[in-house]
Amino acid sequence: MIREERRKKRRRKHILIGFLTTLLILALAALIVIKVFTVKNVEVEGNKLYSDEQIKEWVLNDDYSWNTLYVYFKYRFFDTQEVPFIDTMEVSVKSPHTLHVEVYEKGLLGYLYMDSLGQNVYFDKDGFVVEMSTDVIEGVPQITGLTCGDAVLYEKLDVSGKDTLKDLLAVTQTLKKYNLVPDTINYDDQGNVTLQYGTITVNLGQATSLTEKVVRMEKIMPNLEGLTGILHLEDWTEDTTDITFEKTA
Repeated sequence: MIREERRKKRRRKHILIGFLTTLLILALAALIVIKVFTVKNVEVEGNKLYSDEQIKEWVLNDDYSWNTLYVYFKYRFFDTQEVPFIDTMEVSVKSPHTLHVEVYEKGLLGYLYMDSLGQNVYFDKDGFVVEMSTDVIEGVPQITGLTCGDAVLYEKLDVSGKDTLKDLLAVTQTLKKYNLVPDTINYDDQGNVTLQYGTITVNLGQATSLTEKVVRMEKIMPNLEGLTGILHLEDWTEDTTDITFEKTA
């Protein structure tokens, strides 16, 4: 009977020691998390539309964002606020005091202004509406001369005219590929394309032999710097290769 009582006391003692040890470990872990994992540096990569400071303000946006582990788990497991023109932001812990933010911006190929919405409708390489905003993003061309139906976020751009969207995507993608993104891309009633680069107008004509025309543009445009006029490519074909520049000032 006495032996059994002693065994119970030893068991309770071991349980108490285990409990206190667990509490101590948890307290030490909490102390480390609170005292060691504090945000002092935020490294930002992949951003073009927003500054590093703007990204930092969006990531550290609540009262607990002083803690690196809190910020990491917040962006790892929970939905966070959407940031215009940004697809996702991946946050990782580089060190107890440093967060690394990888920014993935939405691939914007162009935008149309819609009077009915009072907003610019931005689309991606597949023709899907990825953003609607009153903001004008530098380096993204405005598309004019096209008729567009209701714009719905994450649905395809509703552009009237057979193959118009296909041609538009071909033009915007090709120009971006060759680093010849214009200020505006204009379509007339016959589907002829005109590009505007500051004081230089480029008449592409129909979206045929598009790559060949753009390749020639790439070689010619540096020679037109500082000039004002119209570069005529609308009649260019593999058989008729004449290209003229018409000075207008």
